[in-house]
Amino acid sequence: MLGVFTLLSLGSLVALVRPPNVHAVRCRRCCDHLEPAEGSGDQPPTRGFNHVPEVRTYINMTILKGDKGERGDRGTSGKAGPEGLPGSRGPMGSKGSKGQAGLPGDACKVQHSAFSVGRRKSLHSVESYQALVFDTVFVNLDDHFNMFDGKFLCRVPGIYFFNVNIHTWNFKETYLHIMHTEREQAIVYAQPSDRSIMQSQSLMLRLELKDEVWIRLYKRERENAIYSDDVDVYITFNGYIITGSQGGN
Repeated sequence: MLGVFTLLSLGSLVALVRPPNVHAVRCRRCCDHLEPAEGSGDQPPTRGFNHVPEVRTYINMTILKGDKGERGDRGTSGKAGPEGLPGSRGPMGSKGSKGQAGLPGDACKVQHSAFSVGRRKSLHSVESYQALVFDTVFVNLDDHFNMFDGKFLCRVPGIYFFNVNIHTWNFKETYLHIMHTEREQAIVYAQPSDRSIMQSQSLMLRLELKDEVWIRLYKRERENAIYSDDVDVYITFNGYIITGSQGGN
């Protein structure tokens, strides 16, 4: 019994003796990785790292997404931007349908002009030209025909129709002209004959404002005359506007 205890004691002594060629190794404990005690002055173990690793938090938003909210109110409109350049002209559109007829115009705005006059006296030629003057009025709208000088004065420009009727004298020549101001426009002529006859002439003229139309008896280079009496009207002069116009001759 004593021998066994002696061997165990010697073994313990042998185990505690470090061999001469072996370096001392620091003993590690299970708590060496913990922070050193406050105030000890010891540095915390680094375990071979040169810096402390950064810790970042990551949140998985998919597991936090809620239900869709209601639509918000519409915001105020922003300021208008600068005006852009004009675009190119587009193609011509198709022709539209015909519109309805308009209302009739005001009748009082339509201008009229007309006259019809006659002569109950015969007339012989003299040394100069004569205007045929009339003594009987059938129609004379607004007095456009001057009964004193036998001339129609245009107050409504346009196209007019004129007509003259005369009765010849036996054995005498009949020679007259329808005059437009001072220009000869148409002739009324009949040769001397033992019988008197009715002669007529008509034409249309484009008249401007203040133009005149009248009948001129030829001067006495020939025996020239027209016949009438106090009972019947053999000589007439008529004219009226066909359409108003602003055009020239």
